[in-house]
Amino acid sequence: MGNPKRRFSKSRRDKRAAHWKLTAPNLVPCPHCHEMKLPHHACPHCGYYGEREVVRSGE
Repeated sequence: MGNPKRRFSKSRRDKRAAHWKLTAPNLVPCPHCHEMKLPHHACPHCGYYGEREVVRSGE
């Protein structure tokens, strides 16, 4: 197996992890209850997807 011939500098080593950052989820308001939800998903609060109730909630 290949081994590195020289030691990597700290700046070169640290550049690898420079792009590992978290991004906030893209949220949109639900058209039915106006709570924030993921786009193209049923609302976890009211159970509606668009104008239809697809998940029964609150029973």
